Amino acid sequence: MDAEYATFGGYQSKMAKKSNWKLAASVALNVSLFAGLCFVWTSQSQEVATGMMATRSAVSPMVAPVTSNCRNVRAGAESRRSTMAGMGALAGAGILGQMKKADAAYGDPANVFGRTTNSKGFIPTKRDDYSFLLPSKWIYSSERDYADIVERYQDNFDAVNFGCVIKKKADGKNSIDQFGSPEEFLKSVDYLFGKQAWTGETKSEGGFRPGSVAALSLLDVSEKVDKKGNKYYQYDILSRTADGDEGGRHKLITAGVKNGQLYILFIQVGDKRWFKGVDKEALGFRDSFTLA
Repeated sequence: MDAEYATFGGYQSKMAKKSNWKLAASVALNVSLFAGLCFVWTSQSQEVATGMMATRSAVSPMVAPVTSNCRNVRAGAESRRSTMAGMGALAGAGILGQMKKADAAYGDPANVFGRTTNSKGFIPTKRDDYSFLLPSKWIYSSERDYADIVERYQDNFDAVNFGCVIKKKADGKNSIDQFGSPEEFLKSVDYLFGKQAWTGETKSEGGFRPGSVAALSLLDVSEKVDKKGNKYYQYDILSRTADGDEGGRHKLITAGVKNGQLYILFIQVGDKRWFKGVDKEALGFRDSFTLA
């Protein structure tokens, strides 16, 4: 899969380089046109000023000034100015259009999955088996924390926050509820939360049981059914350790079964980041996960 992303990015980069000279030539042409229009505008302004001065000097001091020539000069000037303004606007629009194309040419290779197409800050992402809304600030990651990970993403600003899609055989089951209740299914995927490796004697402090330096709290559990009839289990779990790292970590899960395969979207977010707005990104990511 990593090779696939690399190849795609390389192809886009080559295409962008091929179009560089066309883009540069087009931008230069538009800039030249705009500069020429500015020069003509200045010349027209000087002609208007000269014409008005000549008209005023020709009027006798004892006779009421004749303003018809001035009106004609002004009307002609306003007409020419309107024309120049329209042409200048077209030139400016052409330059902006070319710059927008330049941004697309250089930006597309980095944005593998497309542009953000909604106002909520997510990128619609569709695969053959499933789809989801990826937070726009999250990027593809080649790390593999667990077995059977299909793809993984992490927060571009903080690698503590990440999400991954896990796909594995459902052992003959055709629906998530065939794994049992939501609590029973959660026990079957407890490897996602890690296990305490340290053993020793500790007192019951900070909400931890004696001899324990880690704890899990099930904050929320729910079930949902999509429009196609696929059923899902969803969880919000807070894990904490005795060292207080990050204040704990929120672990979100959406799990479903389709065509004999178990799909799990697993998301982790640091508790401190959770209360700084990342909760909306993580929950939007989790709740958008649907099977094809």
